[in-house]
Order: sequence, then C-alpha cells, then structure tokens
Amino acid sequence: MFDISFTEWIGYVASVVLMVSFLMKNINTLRIINSIGAVLFVIYGFMLAISWPIIVTNTFILGVNIYYLTKHFRNK
Repeated sequence: MFDISFTEWIGYVASVVLMVSFLMKNINTLRIINSIGAVLFVIYGFMLAISWPIIVTNTFILGVNIYYLTKHFRNK
C-alpha cells in the first residue's frame, strides 16, 4: 500500500516539520523548528544523489536561523 522509499520519507518528514514551523507564534520557536526542517532537507538533498538546489537553499536557511537565534540569545 505504502511503497515509499526511505529517502521519500525523509522528504515528507522535512516538509511536515517545515510546515509546522510556520504555525508557531513565537519567532524563536519558529526558527528552531524551521532549522530542524532545513537540516532534514539537507539530508534529503544528499540522499537524492546530491541535489545542490535543495542543499544550498536549506543550508542558507539554516545559517540565517542560526544567526538570528544566536543574536537573540546573546542580547538576553
């Protein structure tokens, strides 16, 4: 019934995590959950026999999230 490969499962989980992150009201929670989704998408990009557009985009998103989270927690 569910003939889905492990690689596809990673992609689906990454998509769900990313979508859930946008439901967060707190921006820091959004960035943390979004970062988890970005990491999963980077893994997914490598599992797709190196899909550079997915890897580069989500590495950038992860970097932006880390930058703003670091900036926020240093200012506290």
